[in-house]
Amino acid sequence: MIQNKLRITMYSSADKVDGQGVGSAYREQVDLLRQEASDLFTISINDWFKKADIKHFHTIDPAFMIPMLDKKTVKVAYCHFLPDTVIDGSLNIPSGLQPITSHYIINFYKLADRLVVVNPSFIPDLVRYGIPEEKIYYIPNYVSKDTFHPLGLEARKAERKKYGIAEDAFVVVGAGQMQTRKGVLDFCEVAKRCPDMEFVWAGGFSFGIITDGYEELKKVMENPPANVHFIGIVERNEMVNVYNMADVLFVPSYNELFPMTILEAVNLHIPLVLRDLDLYQDILFGHYLAASDNDAFVEKLEALKADRALYAQYEQESALISNYYSKEHVAKMWKEFYLDAYAQKQKELRT
Repeated sequence: MIQNKLRITMYSSADKVDGQGVGSAYREQVDLLRQEASDLFTISINDWFKKADIKHFHTIDPAFMIPMLDKKTVKVAYCHFLPDTVIDGSLNIPSGLQPITSHYIINFYKLADRLVVVNPSFIPDLVRYGIPEEKIYYIPNYVSKDTFHPLGLEARKAERKKYGIAEDAFVVVGAGQMQTRKGVLDFCEVAKRCPDMEFVWAGGFSFGIITDGYEELKKVMENPPANVHFIGIVERNEMVNVYNMADVLFVPSYNELFPMTILEAVNLHIPLVLRDLDLYQDILFGHYLAASDNDAFVEKLEALKADRALYAQYEQESALISNYYSKEHVAKMWKEFYLDAYAQKQKELRT
């Protein structure tokens, strides 16, 4: 029986790189636990010296290998990506270093007592890498409705004016790092074919020139189609303003886990147009418009613009996603997870 609060140390360097979803997910999870589970847990951040009952690793920094070797505490690692995700479409890693990078990532995960994935579709892949399925747990991301919510018509007008967009324009927003796998080139191609809409991309080169496709994407960013606005990396507390000027969230990514931008946007009940990826099926329950190529993306966007009944339907679909990923539901999952992990570790130490 636990007599006192469990001490959890969060290890993360996600805040050092602006404009990436891992950092957003990390901040949301810490805030959620501090708000909803302060009676059970005390939380420290990157404290190497304070004794901890649970060490939770949000990023896989080589320096974190040292606390990861502690055999007396519960070690939890977030799995935000697999080697294929990093190497294919995110970072331009020299071919000679790719096997070393893959080995390091998987070895880091194997050292953890438990892995947490934000999408259950990753579980079979991790098992194929030799990680026992019983060590892998699914807990979804969460976004606070206190941070992301409708701000009203005047805020919508003001944000559009800020970027030179007409008040009555149909605005399609995309968000994420400028990377090949994010589908930025498709975003621009679709925009060319929808000249009666305005397209806004929030995000930039968080990892600079090592970003996969950097040169090609940089050229597009510097000379975009007439109706595309690249607004760069936006501070997270300002992203609510960007969503408030949006009519649609368009995510043409080729590879994702659970984009934080989706959770942020559905809190405002914005319709979603997403690439038809298997990984969305288990987490979004069909409450979105899916397309597999640019022809279909254009068709979906034009339908939402022309058909008010269809638009209203997918506003409600987004509301259903937002309601499912409630604060109470996700906080309950984390409470049960940490308490069970601690109890299991104590049992192992006694045997």
